[in-house]
Amino acid sequence: MGGRPRQPLRHGAGPGGGAEGYRGILFVISSPSGGGKGTLIKRLRETVPGVGYSVSWTTRAPRPGEVDGVNYRFVSEDEFARKRQANGFLEWAVVHGHLYGTVRAAVRQEMARGRDIILEIDVQGARAVRKAMRSVVSVFILPPSFEVLRERLTARMTERAEELELRLANARGEVEQYRHFDYLILNDEVGRAASQLASVVLAERARRKRQEWLARRVLASFGAPPRVE
Repeated sequence: MGGRPRQPLRHGAGPGGGAEGYRGILFVISSPSGGGKGTLIKRLRETVPGVGYSVSWTTRAPRPGEVDGVNYRFVSEDEFARKRQANGFLEWAVVHGHLYGTVRAAVRQEMARGRDIILEIDVQGARAVRKAMRSVVSVFILPPSFEVLRERLTARMTERAEELELRLANARGEVEQYRHFDYLILNDEVGRAASQLASVVLAERARRKRQEWLARRVLASFGAPPRVE
């Protein structure tokens, strides 16, 4: 009587904020350069609680406004090579002339804690992760057209002319990879596309196989089943 009310069950959270039976989901999100995946992921993390982000390593230089350790870990080619030789990457690839990689230990640790993780990677990296991990949810962000993609890349003014042309030249081959992904989202209007991405995350969380631990916990509160004479 008069006791403190029980806290509602939260997705992926147990006592003290840790995982209680729920294992985090690895979401792989890809698109060609300029497809808008970064913007959609930012919207997702602002609107859906409990979504982490894996900071990839790269040997390219930071773009204006990018912060080391937040957008990417910006490292030298020697440092990248040492991590690769130590088998420290879940995946790595050469993309538009630069090295990119996902640190294996960080991803596995966060998932074991019951935290969903977003990997924002190119189609090469997505293919490698699907081979390396048993359970991955992959999402491809599709630009409305080549013309829109060119306009977006040109407007952001973050690449030299030759690098811009390389990204555009590679775009068709990247878009052709859409058929290997679980979900396809057309990024023609940011608000709609962001809502669709959030729906994917929430629906995947609610799959029965991911919530069996929660069902068993609720069922236990009903006590033992009645005896049948």
